[in-house]
Amino acid sequence: MIMNHKRLQFPLIFIFVTMLSCDDNGSKKIADLQKKGSKCEKSCCDQSRAEAINKTLQNRGDSIRSRESYSIPVTPDSSSNMVLIPAGDFLMGSKASKMALAREFPKHQVQVSAFYMDIHEVTNAQYAAFIEATGYQTMAERPINWTVLKEQLPEDTPKPTSDLLQPGSMVFTPNKEVFNLIDFSQWWRWVQGANWKHPFGPESSIKGKENEPVVHICYEDAIAYTEWCGKRLPTEAEWEWAARGGLKKKTYPWGNEPLDEGSQKCNYWTGLFPVKNTAIDGYEGLAPVMTYKANGYGLYDMAGNVWEICSDWYDENYYQRCLDELIINNPSGPDTWYYPREPQDPKRVVRGGSFLCNDSYCSSYRVSARMPYSQDTGMSHTGFRCVKDLEKTD
Repeated sequence: MIMNHKRLQFPLIFIFVTMLSCDDNGSKKIADLQKKGSKCEKSCCDQSRAEAINKTLQNRGDSIRSRESYSIPVTPDSSSNMVLIPAGDFLMGSKASKMALAREFPKHQVQVSAFYMDIHEVTNAQYAAFIEATGYQTMAERPINWTVLKEQLPEDTPKPTSDLLQPGSMVFTPNKEVFNLIDFSQWWRWVQGANWKHPFGPESSIKGKENEPVVHICYEDAIAYTEWCGKRLPTEAEWEWAARGGLKKKTYPWGNEPLDEGSQKCNYWTGLFPVKNTAIDGYEGLAPVMTYKANGYGLYDMAGNVWEICSDWYDENYYQRCLDELIINNPSGPDTWYYPREPQDPKRVVRGGSFLCNDSYCSSYRVSARMPYSQDTGMSHTGFRCVKDLEKTD
């Protein structure tokens, strides 16, 4: 689909564990970098609207005015299926792995009580039922609150004109002319008019995508949904315990078999990221939920497809605290976020990876992978699923 609107661009700084040259001039260099197995401490998926707006203020582009329609283009579906996740204990975090990042260490003992979990991510149809019943408007559908945004930007940042504060969200846009792996504006765009009903911009639609995961969801939007249906978001510990599906010391929800061996296991980026997706897994973008085999607990899509929002604040040092302070029983995360690269932008944890993950670049479909997520930023690869506590009996 070709959009007839321009998109606001922004660059983001990518920090590599290994030092990379910035003077490459084509996809051949990208392939060379990926063959080296380069890893990032700031992930390819860690973007925020604050960075996007700030860059736009420096490089002013044409604004996009949303032509929003409040009709719901899919048939609402309020049904949901959950499975019981048993109580248990496990070693949370990564074992020594060339794919793991520092934030996945150290491994530490965790005990988790039993709970119920949705068997798949919340779909467009399910979210539509919530919207129809409540009239709720997601953050991506509201004008940006300058009072909130300015606290996330460098001091003395001037207030932008109202056209730059119009509703919008972050959209992944494939680009065959990528010159390096540092400037993320080559494949991520801040698109005004993008939201859960219009995932690529104001002229796109979710019609026919009822069973795909809802995206462009912020933390507040997920919380509103969970409160409506009497559920909650999972803690990070609950999510990892459930993703492991009863397996011990395994890398993926299905075990240790590599993605490119055997049957297709999840929706991920096959090919050269971010230049070409060969869609060997069956999908170039989002896949309908329950497309791939469930894990041992009967949970689908615990790897790939969309990142899933957890309730925890993000702190890259939290695992060390858990180990040092013996935080074992049902850990619920730190008291607040800690992320030095964007200290004023509140960060939550997301889990599971997305359709953009690739072994040579991010590999975040591993059960231990964790990511900082700007809680006020909607993105085209981020959704959520719900959990529910067991009812207490006397």
